[in-house]
Formats: sequence, structure tokens, C-alpha cells
Amino acid sequence: MTRTRRGWPLIALLGVLSVLTVSPFAAMLVVALSPAGKPTLPVRWPDSLTLDNLTRVLSASGFVGWTVNSLVYALVSVVIILLTASMAGYAFAKKRFPGRQAMFWTFLATMMVPFQATLIPTFVLVNSLDGVDTFWGLIVPTLANSQAVFLMRQFILGLPDELFDAAKVDGASEWRVYWTIVVPLTRPVLATLGVFVFLWHWNDFLWPLVVGQSDATRTLTVGLTTLRTEEIQLSVLMASAAISVVPCLVVFFLLQRYLVNSIAMTGLK
Repeated sequence: MTRTRRGWPLIALLGVLSVLTVSPFAAMLVVALSPAGKPTLPVRWPDSLTLDNLTRVLSASGFVGWTVNSLVYALVSVVIILLTASMAGYAFAKKRFPGRQAMFWTFLATMMVPFQATLIPTFVLVNSLDGVDTFWGLIVPTLANSQAVFLMRQFILGLPDELFDAAKVDGASEWRVYWTIVVPLTRPVLATLGVFVFLWHWNDFLWPLVVGQSDATRTLTVGLTTLRTEEIQLSVLMASAAISVVPCLVVFFLLQRYLVNSIAMTGLK
């Protein structure tokens, strides 16, 4: 009973923080469901709610295309980054080769270089290869993710070496070791990293703004900013923002079980 009473202040604090965190999203949803042009939050609660704003956004000519472009940009990047980061993490964690540590720390040092510092050289390189306003020019420059490699390397370091030694004794190839040992055992951290990478690319703005110069490659984050330059009602803009959050929530709920397993396995380590 004493422990329960002591825990009430922490529970109350977490409840207040949860309410403060959810409040902006709730306000965005209320404004999105409010009739266009009517006074609403923060002035007063709307008299009625409607789905007209959501219907108007979904029927807009550019919104669906921007959403598809964002999905392609995010999903392709997730698949390639998880594949390359897990391979590189396995090599840095369990393989012995000359210059391994120097290569790893040099690669890790790129985390300290802000993307804005390399934006112009990257754009010049992509432009010289005719990659501007193309999907490969949008995706390829973002695939070298040192944070993903670091997370995978640190997780794979905790895997017992006996598993890999036994696989080598049985004559397993490097690809089979990777596919049958590394991938299954790193599934929780792969799911966690996949959520992060998806959110990074789904919400990415600067690079898609520079490279995607037409509706054919324009992502949702860039497209929504173009709506602000037009005479668009606030409720319609909030409806488009609310719809853009849906894929992030879907990805989180689909991979929530793996996120919990990742935290549990980290604690056991």
C-alpha cells in the first residue's frame, strides 16, 4: 500500500505529460473535422463536426500522388538501409580484418557532420548524374546511414560468438550465417530501426524539397507546404496533416510487439 501511494505522484506526472503530448494531435483532429470557415479552436469548440475536409483533401489532384511518393521514398529506403546496415553491423561486430576499427570510427564520425554542410556538394553530384527530379536521386543519397550501422553493430556485438563458430564448423557460408543467424536474432532491433528510418524519411523535408522539383517526385511534406501558399482553409490544411500522420501510426502499431521485445532483450543484456 505504501509503495502504491509513493507511485501516485509519478503516475500523475506521466498522466499530465501524456495529456500535453496528445493535446496538439487532438486539436489538429478537431480542427480537421470542423466546417471550413467556422470559428474553432483555440477560439471555441466547434458546433458540429464534418468529414468534408477529409473528403476534399483525398479528392485533391496532388495529395494522393504526394502520398504515394512519400511511401515509395520511405519504404524503399527502409528496406535498403536495414539490409545494408545489418550487413555492415555484422561485419564490424564479428569479422576481423585490417583497419576495421579505423574504418568504423571514421564512418561513425560522419554523424558529427550536419547534412546541411554536405547538401550543396551532394546536389551538385546528383545533378551531374541527371538525378534531379528522379526517385533514385531522391533515395540513394540518404542510404548511407551511420546511425543505423552503429545500432546494428552494438546489438550484434552482444550475440554469442559460439553461434557463429558452430555455423562455420558446419560449413555454412557467410550468406547463410547472415540469413539464418543474424537476421532472426536481430529482428527486434531491425523492427525498431525500421520504425525510426520510416519516420525519418516520411518526415524528411530539406532533401526532397531540393531534389523533387515537380509533382512527379514531390513528397507529402513538401506538397503540404505548397498548400500554404494558396488560399486554403485552415481546417483543410489540418485535415491533410491528420491524414499524413496515419501511415506513421499504422507502422508503429504493426511493429509495436517487436519494439517491446527489443526493449526487453536490451534489459536482459
